[in-house]
Amino acid sequence: MRKLSAEECQAAITAGEFSPGITASAPAVAIILTQSWCPQWMWMKTYLGSLREDAALALYWIEYDRESFFEEFMTFKENAFGNDQVPYVRYYRDGKLAHESNYIDKGGFLRFLKR
Repeated sequence: MRKLSAEECQAAITAGEFSPGITASAPAVAIILTQSWCPQWMWMKTYLGSLREDAALALYWIEYDRESFFEEFMTFKENAFGNDQVPYVRYYRDGKLAHESNYIDKGGFLRFLKR
């Protein structure tokens, strides 16, 4: 699981979507956009940290309330992706958006990720 960089987030704001270098970095990719105070994110982070390394999966996250671009990124997320909830998860298969969710348990997360 890797934190998205400021540069990657700024590029997404500019392009309206995350780059193929992220969305197609593995056959199955999840990008979690959240804020540090969110209790559901704390729960998700616990089970995500327990997942085994798998070359077929890539997980990215950003707690954007801790970033200097907080307001800009939140506006982008809510307007471009139409989701004002946290955590917000985007699932990609072979580089294409396959599903979206908000908080989800481990079984549901893996089901959407591997589908």
